[in-house]
Amino acid sequence: MDSVLKRIEHYTGLNLVLLIFALFIPLAIILEFSHASPTLILVAAALGIVPLAGMIGEGTEALAERVGQRAGGLLNATLGNAAELIIAIVALRRGLIQLVLASITGSILGNLLLVLGLSILVGGLKHGTQRFNRANAGIDATLLVLSVFALGIPSFFNLAIEPDFQAVEFLSIGAAVAILIMYVLTIIYSFTTHTTEDDPQAREAHPPTGWGPRHALIVLVVAVGFIALLSEFLVGAVEPVTEALGLSEFFLGIILIPLVGNAAEHFVAVQVALKNKMDLSLSIAIGSSLQIALFVAPLLVFISLALGNPMPLEFTLYEVLAVAAAAIIAAFVSLDGESIWLEGSMLLVLYAILAVAFFFL
Repeated sequence: MDSVLKRIEHYTGLNLVLLIFALFIPLAIILEFSHASPTLILVAAALGIVPLAGMIGEGTEALAERVGQRAGGLLNATLGNAAELIIAIVALRRGLIQLVLASITGSILGNLLLVLGLSILVGGLKHGTQRFNRANAGIDATLLVLSVFALGIPSFFNLAIEPDFQAVEFLSIGAAVAILIMYVLTIIYSFTTHTTEDDPQAREAHPPTGWGPRHALIVLVVAVGFIALLSEFLVGAVEPVTEALGLSEFFLGIILIPLVGNAAEHFVAVQVALKNKMDLSLSIAIGSSLQIALFVAPLLVFISLALGNPMPLEFTLYEVLAVAAAAIIAAFVSLDGESIWLEGSMLLVLYAILAVAFFFL
């Protein structure tokens, strides 16, 4: 009886929301092939990607149950941004470099300010002061600040070496290699340290799915296939929508793409904060940002070379300053080992201010 109740609880909340959003998958396909308004296609495709990203999370979780805590944690982290990575690859194929760079910035800002802020706010309002493992938070915060600065350094040096675009490209490749080395070092550290009960990587964000490896792989393949299809629709509608609504490609990349690709994961972070599991909530928010900075961004540099549309790690000064400030503020919030709702509300206010500011760029 208890197992039945747990399954019922598992398929309420997040999964009910994802089921509703799944209706937008066939709608987006119908709109695309009936040559409907690009705005409608973009909205339907974006909303349709949300449940597919959730399916990837479920499939990854099922596989993670089979490979152990550490390997499972790595698998979760690696595939957690799969939807956003697919969207970025589709955009790179179409030469929308600015959209991809903006989506990298938006993902980091969204995780550190929107998701972390909302998690701290709702968790604090329900439980008061919430406490978490200070040592784990300190390591993640330090690594976050270092990774963000490593990602932003090429942007400053590019100002000095332009218009030598070959040098700019070599600098981006060199920085991408160095950042990936940093990522490998974090994996080695993760696998060589002792796992404790307080380690958020040893905890489950979802209840066991009960899926076998074959079931999980089928779900992952189907989800990735549909995300690739809807990403084509979404990216193809970007330019007509920006012209029709007067929005910039940069704004869509920094706000819309990160929200679409990580919506399911964001929901989980807020959900576990409501259950007073702030270790896990912080691990999701900060860990996702680390994945973007240390793995997705440098990986996209090499993918862009393979696609024939080289993408330099060249962010605007405003992006670099915003991401650096967000990383430092998130580090300060997490270093004392406790959080209150006021800190969450301030992170959300900062995100809102940045969103409005980026709207006018």
